[in-house]
Amino acid sequence: MMTIAEVSRKYNLSPDTLRYYERIGLIPAVHRNKSGIRDYTEEACKWVEFIKCMRSAGMPIEALIEYVALFAQGDETIEARKDLLIEQRRLLAEKMEEIRATIERLDYKIEGYEKGLVIKEKELREMEL
Repeated sequence: MMTIAEVSRKYNLSPDTLRYYERIGLIPAVHRNKSGIRDYTEEACKWVEFIKCMRSAGMPIEALIEYVALFAQGDETIEARKDLLIEQRRLLAEKMEEIRATIERLDYKIEGYEKGLVIKEKELREMEL
């Protein structure tokens, strides 16, 4: 069991973010001790880790909320959960392709600047002679 402060440090998420994720259903309700303080179990920590990973990859909060809600409904939603993940993977792969194309274009532009600098340097050297 871990406190919200410990989970916050471990996953580099603020306590406010963790509370928000719980409040909107992004992570299942976290167990509370007798004093009402959140007590994160290993399972709750796995959810935090999963959500953080998916969010850092750009998966929308809405899709994650849907996934968590489907998960809570049990095994009859396995196919729906799989379909949701497949769709999110497709979107992420599409985004990766866009990023790859942008990197190629930037490389081309940078190369152009570098070639221009080489030409300018050569011109400067010739002027010195």
